[in-house]
Amino acid sequence: MPRDPLSAASNPPFAATPTGDEAVRPDIEPGPVEEILMLRIALDEDSVGEVRTRFRYDPDRPYEVLLTFHLGRSDEADWVFSRDLLRDGLQSLSGQGDVKLWPAYCPCHGSTLHLALESPHGQALLEASKPRVKDWLDRTYACVSAEDEAAAGPTDDQLAALLSEG
Repeated sequence: MPRDPLSAASNPPFAATPTGDEAVRPDIEPGPVEEILMLRIALDEDSVGEVRTRFRYDPDRPYEVLLTFHLGRSDEADWVFSRDLLRDGLQSLSGQGDVKLWPAYCPCHGSTLHLALESPHGQALLEASKPRVKDWLDRTYACVSAEDEAAAGPTDDQLAALLSEG
């Protein structure tokens, strides 16, 4: 049986805040923020399964989050979308087209986050624990704040210059 690619983090997990008396060292670049969550997936009208999913945030790419779905085969499915989309989806319907997210409440599972994904290969409706996703997302903002994220991107002038070169 092939090794489960989600059984070990691709890079060591990053603790977004000190956990004890450790001194904070500003000269150390933060690493990725990762967590593996079990998401419920609708298989058909009456059947639900589970899929292990790695949530990954890389401070070098502050605008995006990567979700890797381990499908129980040798392949994985990666979805990349904006961190803002995930943040907004925890509060209300967010997204359009291929990715839509919204909060819900399930009597069996409590506060949940629904993810509707669509691609040329199919579609999926998934459900995650909203508190667990929010905790992970909060760790990403502790690593790179929304203000620092906005400052990391190109300015409007830089984008206009890039577009005019083409």
